[in-house]
Amino acid sequence: MTSGAALGAADERRARYAVAAISEFARHAGIPPKQAHRYLADHGAIQFLDEHYEAEHLLSFEDVVADLAAVAAQSGGGIR
Repeated sequence: MTSGAALGAADERRARYAVAAISEFARHAGIPPKQAHRYLADHGAIQFLDEHYEAEHLLSFEDVVADLAAVAAQSGGGIR
């Protein structure tokens, strides 16, 4: 396996994790996943999830959803 293939697999895991986290946030907020993605992106929570992946992916989705809501709220988001 080359390093390029390994990097691709790591990126795929991160992307799948982000999709799962956004979907859980959407379920928690009672909104469609596409709307959740837009809301989280607009309020810096997607960037937070990417920057803190190494810690966040070790947490429960309940904790991740709370973190995403807190980050978005610090940026003026209204979904708790």
